[in-house]
Amino acid sequence: MKKLKLNKKKDNRRWLGQYGDKRANLEYPNTSMIDALMEVSRKYPEYYAYEYFGNKVTYRVFMRQIEDIAKALKNYGVEKDDRVTICMPSTPEAICMVYAVNLIGAVSSMIHPLSSEKEIENYINQADSKFMLTLDITLEKVMNIKRNTKLQKIIVASAGTSMPPLMRELYKITNYKKNVKLPKDDDIVPWNKFISSAPDYVGVCHEPRSAADLAVILYSGGTTGTPKGIMLSNLCFNALALEAHEMIDQAIPGNSVLALLPIFHGFGLAVCIHAPLLRGMKCILIPQFDAKKFGELIKKNRPNFIVGVPTLYEALLKQKLREKDLECVEAAVSGGDILSPELKKKVDNYLKEHGSNARVRVGYGLTEATAATCLSKENTNIEGCIGFPLPDTYFKIVKIDTHEEAGINEDGEICISGPTIMTGYLNNDAETHQVLRYHEDGKVWLHTGDIGCMMEDGTVIFKQRLKRMIVSSGYNVYPSYIENIIISHPSVLACTVIGIPHKYRGQVAKAYIVLKDGIEPTSEIKKEIQELCNKNISKYAIPKEYEYRKQLPKTLVGKVAFTKLEEESK
Repeated sequence: MKKLKLNKKKDNRRWLGQYGDKRANLEYPNTSMIDALMEVSRKYPEYYAYEYFGNKVTYRVFMRQIEDIAKALKNYGVEKDDRVTICMPSTPEAICMVYAVNLIGAVSSMIHPLSSEKEIENYINQADSKFMLTLDITLEKVMNIKRNTKLQKIIVASAGTSMPPLMRELYKITNYKKNVKLPKDDDIVPWNKFISSAPDYVGVCHEPRSAADLAVILYSGGTTGTPKGIMLSNLCFNALALEAHEMIDQAIPGNSVLALLPIFHGFGLAVCIHAPLLRGMKCILIPQFDAKKFGELIKKNRPNFIVGVPTLYEALLKQKLREKDLECVEAAVSGGDILSPELKKKVDNYLKEHGSNARVRVGYGLTEATAATCLSKENTNIEGCIGFPLPDTYFKIVKIDTHEEAGINEDGEICISGPTIMTGYLNNDAETHQVLRYHEDGKVWLHTGDIGCMMEDGTVIFKQRLKRMIVSSGYNVYPSYIENIIISHPSVLACTVIGIPHKYRGQVAKAYIVLKDGIEPTSEIKKEIQELCNKNISKYAIPKEYEYRKQLPKTLVGKVAFTKLEEESK
């Protein structure tokens, strides 16, 4: 397989001394995600690729499932470069679909099943998708907006589809209120009907692709807080996987990872799925995480890896486990939000007390950089420390609104360059050029909007976000987007949204609302505004609190002083 070797110019990476016996530079396959995965399946055909509620599937069978889905896609008319929207949690159908889409040279567009109708419509139209795989309980929302899109076929699967037979029946019984009767519509294709069409296709499925070709579109708020499609290439995912393997000793064939983070999240798809699979590991798929059952989940599945956000580790501390119940856990990584030294210390002690030698390692990344760019050592416990950059990943701290590098321990904007950086925002050159900038050193740098500093030895310290953003259970929530929705109500004059502390989720959104003159916040108006939010905002981003005021505090230049509101809420 042809390898890519990245061009190396002057190497001024302060952190090189931290690699020890690890390589600072790697070679990457000039191929697709699925081709890289095929190489692994040929090495470890009888190793398990994934497990779903006790159903274990080997790499050999996994490849066969992917090929069948690819044939079915071709049979339904999906062609090279088409965009296929996947609106699913982490189920076998969703995982296999991502690789099947990649196999035929098309592009997966990943969206959250809890997205609002308007968001789903926006994402489908941004990607120009004509084909979609969706969860059955999300179908009603999709059907409500279908006429506003170019969707031709909607494939429908259930979270219970790949469960063992008895569990599948139990799932139907216990979720009877959610059971969906599919409408009689030629455009709606049940999963079983879809997959049974695979033998009807007799042509070639495999469409060779290069590392630079677009593979996946994920969604985030971008620098303005409005939803943006983030375009990630085959190289982005393959490079991230190989970088992670180099930095984590426990990433060995046959080990398992508890895939708790969803595949529509960059951290979930890149770190919890693709990286383990490219190492011959087993992904234990969890479509819906229940914090109260976290301990039982670990005892039952015996994972070697736990990867999650800080709130997940807070949930771990509440589990009633026996002395050796965590003996299986060899590595633990936290990302998606800052893990405080206090919480890290508690989790490390909890792991040790329950039989694990693992210590939590803190990672840092963003969807625009395929979710992971930096990783700390196990024994590091400095406030805000996010470790040092992964191989071939360059970090630079620049003075705000410049390309000028800040000094050692001097705060500035974190900028990143390397093989995992996105190719750009979908259909949005203006914002792409705002965050991907050529610097005088000849590299393209991603301006993250995060403030931090770099120590003498190259260790990176995260300080705060330059842009307004709320992180709720690892998900980015953008105040400006919520504000625009609320302000669209005819009775609303102004609105400001801030993040307030939440015991489990870290932060949740709170909306401060000023109504127009003469309008009082009656129960009817409050209900209308809440229904407006419920319809147009993802479930995880809907404000948990609404406060009505006559006016909002202002800065000297007349802007809303949201920092003052944040102080009041503490």
